[in-house]
Amino acid sequence: MGEPTAREAGLGVGAVARRLGVAASTLRTWDRRYGIGPSGRSPGGHRRYTPADLARLEVMRRLILAGAPPGEAARTALGVPPGEPAPPRAHGAGGHRLPLTGTGAPAERDGERTARVRGLARAVMAMDEGAMSAAVRSALRRDGVVRAWDGLLVPVLVGIGRKHAATGGCVEMEHLLSEVVLRCLAEVPARRPPDGRAALLACAPDEQHSLPVHALAAALAEAGAPAVALGARVPAGALYAAIDRVGPHAVFVWSQTGATGDPAWLADLPRTRPPLRALAGGPGWARPRLPRTVGFVTTLAEAVAELTATSH
Repeated sequence: MGEPTAREAGLGVGAVARRLGVAASTLRTWDRRYGIGPSGRSPGGHRRYTPADLARLEVMRRLILAGAPPGEAARTALGVPPGEPAPPRAHGAGGHRLPLTGTGAPAERDGERTARVRGLARAVMAMDEGAMSAAVRSALRRDGVVRAWDGLLVPVLVGIGRKHAATGGCVEMEHLLSEVVLRCLAEVPARRPPDGRAALLACAPDEQHSLPVHALAAALAEAGAPAVALGARVPAGALYAAIDRVGPHAVFVWSQTGATGDPAWLADLPRTRPPLRALAGGPGWARPRLPRTVGFVTTLAEAVAELTATSH
């Protein structure tokens, strides 16, 4: 069957969001920022996604989950002819895959950004804890959590993951950098939180890679949104109990590896009044099996936006 004509009805943003497992707000952002949006029209003149649009969006989603910045993923996706398969998803080794991408690096010259990434990478390779701490603190002060994560920390973490995949080494470097980043994130000053319930942040049961959860907690604190971070390896029963005790407005659960990504237990999250907003993030989740009541976010900035929007 051919592509729909401009006057044939396609899919609206809500249907596409459900099909791809991303938030509708994310699709609108991709359309606005990167020009990867609906190209069809309904009989009533409303914009609709065609099968070719869906194929491009799937390419973009896979590339982002593999570690590409959204802008780069969009450029690649827009260059993929309709009907061609998506590029293969890149993998690192074990827990060294990309932790969590964001919306792009800080607005600065490429040379400056590259120099900062290389400077931190050299400090990591030398296991110079003092230089690493100084570089991370400087980026957090200068750019804020989301931009520092996107523009500095993620590129270096990805680089370490690639070295590990190629050599089997660098584990000690990744551990030291993670400890430095955790300490620096804990130092991020929090704005006075608004009145309202907190968001509850946790890793899936047996998931030990908690750095993205702590980055999200720091970004929310910076935005003045209350949050409670439970960290790594939170059993389902413990998360249920925390929901009952904290009474959060939302819960975010991270899965880094496929071994921790069975989402069946998310269907049993306690029901609250008003209803709890449930979000999942991370490359480990078996996304086609996520309950319909659980949204999925692919970027740090998107997670912050979703959780701050529902905090009142």
